[in-house]
Amino acid sequence: MAACFFGEMSYVKPPAGGVLKGMFVPKLSGQGATGAAIALLGALVMPHNLFLHSALVLSRKVPKNVTGVNAACRYFLVESGFALFVAFLINLAMISVSGAVCSASNLSQENQDHCNNLTLDTASFLLKNVLGKSGKILYAIALLASGQSSAITGTYAGQFIMQGFLNLRMKGWKRNLLTRSIAIVPSLLCATIGGAQAAGELIIIASMILSFELPFALIPLLKFSSSTTKMGPHKNSLVIIVISWILGLGIIGINVYYLSTGFVGWLIHSNLHMVGKVFMGILVFPFMVIYILAVIYLTFRKDKAVTYEEPMKPDQIESGIDEMDRAVPHREDLAQIPLPQ
Repeated sequence: MAACFFGEMSYVKPPAGGVLKGMFVPKLSGQGATGAAIALLGALVMPHNLFLHSALVLSRKVPKNVTGVNAACRYFLVESGFALFVAFLINLAMISVSGAVCSASNLSQENQDHCNNLTLDTASFLLKNVLGKSGKILYAIALLASGQSSAITGTYAGQFIMQGFLNLRMKGWKRNLLTRSIAIVPSLLCATIGGAQAAGELIIIASMILSFELPFALIPLLKFSSSTTKMGPHKNSLVIIVISWILGLGIIGINVYYLSTGFVGWLIHSNLHMVGKVFMGILVFPFMVIYILAVIYLTFRKDKAVTYEEPMKPDQIESGIDEMDRAVPHREDLAQIPLPQ
């Protein structure tokens, strides 16, 4: 499907200058643009994948010395960076094709209607130059595949979180049934009651919630990877610390800005009576304050516990201790997690 969108770009030929300008000088215009951008961020990064990537590192045997760990970190960086870069290119192609097609001056009335209400069930018309009439079928298959990929990563992340943080263990089929039911049942209800439009809105809302949850996974990760007591000589460099915190604070600022301005704007322009507006404000504003205070608490909370293990000394190596065996985490809850093969 990614190849199809890139092929479609050769037909519609979006202006290269406009694409580059949009990449480096982003601009949000139109109703709901900020919410869509936040939803895109949550869908692309997904906070649970931060835990998943950290846990999958345990499936690789890394020599427990400075050179080996640093080399492994470089390879892990390349691996994750490549995956995110490919995702970025796919999103770039989709947005460029959508903008080029819907801004054309010779659109038919049918395509104009699709552009005015561009959702998952109507976006297949963007690929008509490449796929023709079979575009809908292949687009549906691509959506099914992406849904399966998202469900698998979510299941693995839930497995590691439940066993690592909560020490909960259950059989694979029970875990799959539980996680699939939690994910599928609300979606089926929304799709059945509200149709395709409600399902599309549910996806956007879920992605926005992921973005709002991102600070609670990102801040501990930044603090952990920048801590000498946790990482020892492998902690982030000063440049990485500064850049990552700037990006992290930017994400937090966007979320807080949208939460406050979005709710206030909705409250002002809603058709509720004054009593209803006051009641909604009293009900929602405390949760917004709690959210902001929780983010501040995570940011400034101090954890002085030392978890870094010193590398093996020469006398330990001479005594016959297998360095590769010592690379297994010393925590039992992590060591007993069944890793994907």
